Amino acid sequence: MKRLRVTLAQLNPTLGDFEGNLKKAIEALRVAEDRGSDLLVFPELFLPGYPPEDLMLRLSFLRENRKYLQKFAQHTKNLGVTVLMGFIDSDEDAYNAAAVVKGGEILGVYRKISLPNYGVFDERRYFKPGEELLVVKMDEIKVGITICEDIWNPVEPSASLSLGEGVHLIANLSASPYHVGKPALRKDYLSMKAYDYHVAMAYCNMVGGQDELVFDGGSMVVDASGEVINYGKLFEEEIITVDLDLDENLRVSLVDPRRRYMKTQNYPVKTVEAGNLREKSGHFEPVVNPLPVREEEMFRALITGLRDYVRKNGFEKVVIGLSGGMDSSLVAVVATEALGKENVKGVLMPSMYTSKESIEDAQTLAKNLGIETFIVPITDVFHSYLEALKDVFVGREPDITEENLQARIRGNYLMALSNKFGWLVLTTGNKSEMATGYATLYGDMAGGFAVIKDVYKTDVYRIGRWYNSWRGKEIIPENIFVKPPTAELRPGQTDQEKLPPYEVLDEILRLYIEEGLDPEEIASKGFDRKTVLDVTEMIRKNEYKRKQAAIGVKISTRAFGKDWRMPITNRFKEPL
Repeated sequence: MKRLRVTLAQLNPTLGDFEGNLKKAIEALRVAEDRGSDLLVFPELFLPGYPPEDLMLRLSFLRENRKYLQKFAQHTKNLGVTVLMGFIDSDEDAYNAAAVVKGGEILGVYRKISLPNYGVFDERRYFKPGEELLVVKMDEIKVGITICEDIWNPVEPSASLSLGEGVHLIANLSASPYHVGKPALRKDYLSMKAYDYHVAMAYCNMVGGQDELVFDGGSMVVDASGEVINYGKLFEEEIITVDLDLDENLRVSLVDPRRRYMKTQNYPVKTVEAGNLREKSGHFEPVVNPLPVREEEMFRALITGLRDYVRKNGFEKVVIGLSGGMDSSLVAVVATEALGKENVKGVLMPSMYTSKESIEDAQTLAKNLGIETFIVPITDVFHSYLEALKDVFVGREPDITEENLQARIRGNYLMALSNKFGWLVLTTGNKSEMATGYATLYGDMAGGFAVIKDVYKTDVYRIGRWYNSWRGKEIIPENIFVKPPTAELRPGQTDQEKLPPYEVLDEILRLYIEEGLDPEEIASKGFDRKTVLDVTEMIRKNEYKRKQAAIGVKISTRAFGKDWRMPITNRFKEPL
């Protein structure tokens, strides 16, 4: 019986924290050794962190990366486990790589072949692709190594490893960023991939937040029949150990002989001898954690992204402008769950246009969450602004200028509190507003981190509803759900004066931004032609705002940030 004990170190590294990442790696190494593991797999580029971006251009960064790989190798002396560690290999160029480490030595290095250069990925800017396969041999078991995008390539290098080299297991070191639905997609994809090639797969994904990216974990082991025999937790660190029966590969191949006739690419192959399999006691039972519902998945991604941005950048507390509306309420909920109520401050900044119910709703929310609040009115300061500007504005009727003044006073207040107390300001704008420019530059856009900038308004409501249901009580007051959304910058104002209903707006935005449909194609789905053109024109005209907006958590397939690179100076208008 070919039985391999595999441990996956689904961990949360911090970019550039070599010492901290090494400590995590050593702890995982101890666990794997205590469990009698044959193979320990870490995520992609675990030692330096991912993505390193232009740190890759610093030789000092590359040298530290190499130094800490050697340090880690020293900790494997006298141990029986073989380790696959993600690091940057560099000699005549730089490579996204995995080191095979055992017994205090680096036995071999695999260099990633498939380098993604789409969406949030820029790997061809930093890395040279590898050209050689690497197979690790333990007794009669052969393990092929791949790194992230390698496994997403429809054919290679999986075909050559499984069909050409006859490996029993493909190990994949991954840093796969999250978007809504990605865990289910990834699970189904790897299951089909394993079945197609009749090979077991051990997939170790990173977890945690890095700037706007969130890595969701969901590490898994799949057998050669495509059955997911172990599926890790989402958005949590976890060390997973699985006993894998690799005789299943042969059984599947005999029953389904398709792979006998498949052709492969002729990559050069290097084989590393990693010694014998270990004597084993006991058995690690497989655990397949269930996938959460859509709203919970998004909520947990937001928590992970905010928590790690705050923690990894040395902040302790955050401050939020509470308006009594849905957006600021959800941001307050996410912040409280991510950081604890003692680390969240709320500020109410009423004007003469702020309704009594908005103040009451904001206070009720804060009380339900247990967060400290402050009331700092803006009315007197607003009047002082108007007085100071009256001679310049003479003869001009009030317009959006006066509305924006109010938003900017509030932004000034929040930034003053940030300066005085070291609190990180969380902005509260959603994706619908960011897309259409329904936000004030240096006003409600002022802040350090935009928690829900990639969440459409309709999803803000859905997540809020789910949260109250999950908590089993009304944390976000019901009145916030049912009252019309408004910025309250003038009497009787509502969002729908300038925007289509959010149910319509959000679907147009999704089709245009994430699916890339042209206005004509969107209109053909039943949307009003003029509305579609108005919306796409708002997107075009407000690029200058988005370029100056705070970064925030990416949860969609295409977010404003790394994977949205539109020019500001741009006269192209969508035809219809």
